[in-house]
Amino acid sequence: MSGWLSQEKTLDLLKKKRFPVVKSVFVKSEKNLLKNAKKLKYPIAFKLISEDIIHKSDANVIFLNIEDNEQLEKAYEQAVKNAKKFKKTVKIEGILLQEMISGQEVIIGMKRDEQFGPVVMFGLGGIFVEILKDVSFRIAPVDKDMALGMIKELKGSEILEGVRGKKKAKIDDIVTIITKISNLVIDDKKIAEIDFNPIIVNDKEAKIVDFRILKD
Repeated sequence: MSGWLSQEKTLDLLKKKRFPVVKSVFVKSEKNLLKNAKKLKYPIAFKLISEDIIHKSDANVIFLNIEDNEQLEKAYEQAVKNAKKFKKTVKIEGILLQEMISGQEVIIGMKRDEQFGPVVMFGLGGIFVEILKDVSFRIAPVDKDMALGMIKELKGSEILEGVRGKKKAKIDDIVTIITKISNLVIDDKKIAEIDFNPIIVNDKEAKIVDFRILKD
């Protein structure tokens, strides 16, 4: 059966394939919330997961920079209220807790084209994708040199090079994610689409924060 993999299954797959995902814990019920939060270091991000809510920001079920257990419990209560307001019959799968990371947002994705096969995409996050459409594409398989070319091809690529006093982003880690996506979709023909948005990159690392995988 085709469809988007659950967040829990997607997280498991990315961990199995050793993708650099920001430290994350999937929590299935409220009673395990604080217990699982101990596996992470505050501040953390809170995301309510539901198949009924594709874009979490539309339903206001994301809370960032949570500092302690009290704020975490309040975030859960508010997220459930917001989810039910968004859709009365909302089905809540669980909660995704993640350690906070700061840096530049980038996105990496893949769509399987009928003619060309798997096509990998890279772009800077925010307005660069939404307004400027500053993205690059390559047909898989994509090696390291091709991945580096995708990054340098962008009009806004200088942002990753460290402009206006900012440190240079860990571009090698971005290249690694691009090539790992390429390898994954070459090996698994059932993967129809991948959306890593955002990936946060700074001078030390690049980590996948939000992730979706569609299978045929």
